[in-house]
Amino acid sequence: MKQKIIFLFLLATAFVSAQISYKGFIDKYPIEFVSDIYSDGQGSAIYAYSNYDTPIVLNAKLNGKILVFTEKDISGKETAKMSFENYNAKSDQLNGIWKDLNSGKELTISLRKEFDLNSNTGEEWTEREILQPVSLKDKYFKLVVSKGKDNSVGVSAIKIIEKKTDKLIQKVEVESPLLGLYNIDVDDYNFDGFEEFSVFEASYAGPNTSRIYFLYNPKTGKYFESSFSGTSLEFDSTTKRIYEHNQCCAGRSIERTEYKVVNNKMVQIKKTCMEYDDKTKDYKNIKCN
Repeated sequence: MKQKIIFLFLLATAFVSAQISYKGFIDKYPIEFVSDIYSDGQGSAIYAYSNYDTPIVLNAKLNGKILVFTEKDISGKETAKMSFENYNAKSDQLNGIWKDLNSGKELTISLRKEFDLNSNTGEEWTEREILQPVSLKDKYFKLVVSKGKDNSVGVSAIKIIEKKTDKLIQKVEVESPLLGLYNIDVDDYNFDGFEEFSVFEASYAGPNTSRIYFLYNPKTGKYFESSFSGTSLEFDSTTKRIYEHNQCCAGRSIERTEYKVVNNKMVQIKKTCMEYDDKTKDYKNIKCN
């Protein structure tokens, strides 16, 4: 049922946006900054103060040549803005103002372009790193990406780095496409009380996606690639169950599978298959293959 499709959608998405990595300063404080601005002027960004390394996610809006990034707290209230006048994605420098919306305090921003993921120069490169928007309590993530002659960008590894010290804890090799700025997710995938991470693997027909799941070994303090697999997996920490959702044919056929975790492996408990009935205008259960 899981029909893989060519990644034309992902590539098309990448080439109508400006995914750019910068380094620089807010006032005297060093930061790393990654932006992803689409041709319609909407977008997002991630930045982190180098002394703390906790990523902060921003919403972006480009009006003419004025680019504004908005920072919100956990309740959704806007707390700060970054404004850049005369924005040009091709420029090597980005200068603007950071403003605290509570106090009105303003600080200057000075950024220098490190690289542009979507530059169509035909130039090949490897081992460039992109900050990710999620992190663990004492660790953060960077994707290691490479670019081919055809301008396609892929993920070759993930770096797990200690906050504040920037010490490399672990580097795991992967092979997956780049999904904008949001390749990594974090969760407790085997329900053992430790946060772990996963990386985007592939898109399939319909809304189905898959990820590569890495589990934590508390004895070694390292992460290892698990055997967890499936489409659009959801992890319920309350029931300690994994639920797989798989659909095709414009949603006319749906499979739902429930798993438990035994010795870090997914063990199937039950599977339900449904098919849309044109007569009743509803789904009916059918025998699973």
